[in-house]
Amino acid sequence: MNHSLTPDRGNTNEQQAKGRALRLHAYGGPEALKVDHVSSPEPGPGEVLVSIKAAAVNGIDWKIREGHLRERFKLTLPATLGIEMAGVVIRTGHDVTNVKPGDRVMAALGGVGAYTDFLVIDAEKLVLTPAGLSDVQAAAIPVAAMTAWHVIQAADFDLSGKRVLIQGAAGGVGGFAVQFAKMAGATVYATASTTSLQHVRALGADDVIDYRQQTLENLADQIDLMVDLVGGNALDPCWDLLAPGGLLVSIAAPDVIARAPLGRRGVFLSNKPDTARLASIAQQVAAGTLRSTIAEVISLGDLPLAIERNRTGHPPGKIVADLTLK
Repeated sequence: MNHSLTPDRGNTNEQQAKGRALRLHAYGGPEALKVDHVSSPEPGPGEVLVSIKAAAVNGIDWKIREGHLRERFKLTLPATLGIEMAGVVIRTGHDVTNVKPGDRVMAALGGVGAYTDFLVIDAEKLVLTPAGLSDVQAAAIPVAAMTAWHVIQAADFDLSGKRVLIQGAAGGVGGFAVQFAKMAGATVYATASTTSLQHVRALGADDVIDYRQQTLENLADQIDLMVDLVGGNALDPCWDLLAPGGLLVSIAAPDVIARAPLGRRGVFLSNKPDTARLASIAQQVAAGTLRSTIAEVISLGDLPLAIERNRTGHPPGKIVADLTLK
């Protein structure tokens, strides 16, 4: 369970450190997010108190902020946003054996609460941060890498020699998806904006299509695995690209199955916890066999506008808040 930080009301308990949290006070635009001064929570059995050093921005942030995901995230406002982080263990509750105070850790929360100086989190969600990764680098990995892993693994056939098309490949998820598909032996096609073409090619894509200037018609009936990271109207032409027996996997269109034309297969996926896989991926990033791209490093106070930039477009990779910056 993730615990929201409580407002600072002058608690004299010396164990409760003072910190900050970026909290949603009302559904709406960037103005709905404010940095509040708060006191740290206490870990219960099986929980850990972490000093957050970095937290990454995700596309889901603005959707939560505007209230589009109220059914999935049933928040009591004000609520602290942020779904992935890296930091240092301060204290552990009873029965915690996998981490200890002083350990550097990273995690996808499975909920919200990462945009804060102090967070209580279930110990089982934590992965030790490899020595070769900074906290900023580590914070950019959990959600993007694990979502991409599950998307590529969704194919119920061997991808070796098959064709994969990744729609919207310049972001965090897309960048990892390109690499995982290439590692599986696929021929990888990707779409990206003009300014991101070189970046996506460098990740291993065999052909990168500028979606603003080129069409995908020449790939009709050729794609074995279509990865949709965009949703909306961009999804509709994708069905014609699938080869017989092909699969379309979307993380952006929950209604993808209902939208599938007769004879076409589609599935919706979201990030699933898998700490063993996350630990392996983090080690690969630390070793340089996988790339994780940081688009921009900001402070906690910069997050409201950064979340909006993440919605409207930003350089390739992930925006990460470095909470050590004041």
